[in-house]
Amino acid sequence: MPALEMAQETGKIVSWLKQEGDAVSKGEPLLEIETDKAVVEIEATADGVLAGVKSREGDVVPVGVTIAWILAPGEQPPVESSISAPSARKVTGQPQAPSATPAPAQTIAPAEGGARISPKARRLAKERGVDINRIRGTGADGAITSEDVLAAAETPPLSAAPAQAAAALSAIARLMAERTTQSWTQVPHFYLVREVDAGALLQAREELAPAIERERGVKITHTDLLVALTARVLRKHPKMNASWAGNAIQLNPQVNMSVAMAVPDGVVGAVIPNADGAALGDIALQRRDLTERARSGRLRPADLAAGTFTISNLGMYGVDAFNAIIAPPQAASLAVGRIAERVVAVNGQPGVRPMMTVTLSGDHRVVDGAQGAVFLNDLAEAIRAPGETLRS
Repeated sequence: MPALEMAQETGKIVSWLKQEGDAVSKGEPLLEIETDKAVVEIEATADGVLAGVKSREGDVVPVGVTIAWILAPGEQPPVESSISAPSARKVTGQPQAPSATPAPAQTIAPAEGGARISPKARRLAKERGVDINRIRGTGADGAITSEDVLAAAETPPLSAAPAQAAAALSAIARLMAERTTQSWTQVPHFYLVREVDAGALLQAREELAPAIERERGVKITHTDLLVALTARVLRKHPKMNASWAGNAIQLNPQVNMSVAMAVPDGVVGAVIPNADGAALGDIALQRRDLTERARSGRLRPADLAAGTFTISNLGMYGVDAFNAIIAPPQAASLAVGRIAERVVAVNGQPGVRPMMTVTLSGDHRVVDGAQGAVFLNDLAEAIRAPGETLRS
């Protein structure tokens, strides 16, 4: 079982794309694994024959445990007591995009009742007051995993119905619940609201869309424009692009825009790296690719990593305005409402203009209200003059 994330302890086998005895080629998709963040397609690391498949679809396997072998034709899988056969290669795989440094396999120690439990799961159980003796492990050989502990923590011990509901949660839904709770209870949020005339934004999309669609084969959206504009404004406001690093502020050298995307079990933040220097067409292409893979559950860990600022746009759902929860360790996020015609003052007279409400969520440990207000003011100016900002 490959380690695809820094804190990954187990992986769930979603499906085998090859069957026992099938010939495989290096780099060919071999199986799909679900982590806390995404479903990852694992490639074969060598040419050979898939053999000795030990883990089936639905199995939750600790990192580092052998799940199958790739053998030369005619070879046999090593026996359990002799797994160091020189010609056999473990199927550990690598994600299709760069990922975090693999974490070492966890040591699974016995729990009080005889079941095995990892150090991380034991720590989580202690922190959340969960009796590990009432947990049924889903890991290899019944080992108790951190996912089992988190599920048990959300399940009242005397209620069968909530237990069934908690068990039905996917890894992504559980992770979303845990992280939003952590952010809401530990991050000192503040909010700034601004109404912006979106007339120039609408005009920019109308003018730029035909050429980009013709040259790049992709339609640009309001979100694409806002990602590009916000990323460029963030250059001038490094604290808005910073992170809270325990007890200090970390200024991020890159502007990696995280775009909140709906998936069947919640919301994920898919990242467009170095968005402040990317052309609008490139941003649109990346956003479309990420959206399609998010909807099909095929995002890779690298697609969700290293975001420095989040945009969440619910305008397409008819939402006027909302407050977004910050995704730690990011210092801020932008919630975008729909563009709607409203009566406003135009040159001292009432007029109807396409207006949009944007709400900035800030981490008060990193930025203050005045800094957030200056950022919002610059962003509003960029939205009112998008062409000039995009050329910068």
